[in-house]
Amino acid sequence: MVKHEFFVSRARELRKSMTSAEILLWYKIRNRNLGYRFIRQYIFDDRYIVDFYCPEKRLVIEVDGGQHNENPADEIRDDYMQSKGCMVLRLWNNEVLQNLDGCLQKIMEVLRN
Repeated sequence: MVKHEFFVSRARELRKSMTSAEILLWYKIRNRNLGYRFIRQYIFDDRYIVDFYCPEKRLVIEVDGGQHNENPADEIRDDYMQSKGCMVLRLWNNEVLQNLDGCLQKIMEVLRN
């Protein structure tokens, strides 16, 4: 139970300190704007906190900065979530900020499949 409480607390902190790219994307995908419900800072199996999660389509969206470039921990996370039947879509902060429409198109393509 302590582990879960830690993740709940951490998820709350992350919601309060979202990056500009995360905020921008959140305003476009929240409230079923794309036809599906998304949850931000979702606690995945009391193991990871993901930026955005669509339970209906089992889609995880991560919005990453440069610190995630070729990060082995991200590969482990992705493998774990994929082993649980999820699709993981990683977007770069600058990609979201400079080409939001293109990012939304990528998300819609995944949602349609």
